[in-house]
Amino acid sequence: MTSDVHEKTTGKETTETRWYISSLDLNAEQALSSVRNHWQVESMHWVLEMTFREDESRIRKGRGPLAFNVMRKIAMTLFKQDQTKRASIVAKKKMAGLDDEYRSTLLESGIKMR
Repeated sequence: MTSDVHEKTTGKETTETRWYISSLDLNAEQALSSVRNHWQVESMHWVLEMTFREDESRIRKGRGPLAFNVMRKIAMTLFKQDQTKRASIVAKKKMAGLDDEYRSTLLESGIKMR
């Protein structure tokens, strides 16, 4: 597959060729959909790892791993949807840990999402 890449910081545009191996018999549209779905999931895992250091978690027994995975995803969603602060997710996580009012704002926005 070829991709046109526009780098926002430099304005540089390039065309990249990407190769994928699959045992499935896919047409071009199916292959593109599969690749995009895969990278969407990988992107979420990367954010969870960079923000919450998920791979370093030592929670391994019972329902703990699932419960904490769900809580991390809820927190990530709250940080992403927050419009009150212009900061990275990591910075918002730190602010939420230090500022009771900001943490309350995040949690109240989560209640309103339902």
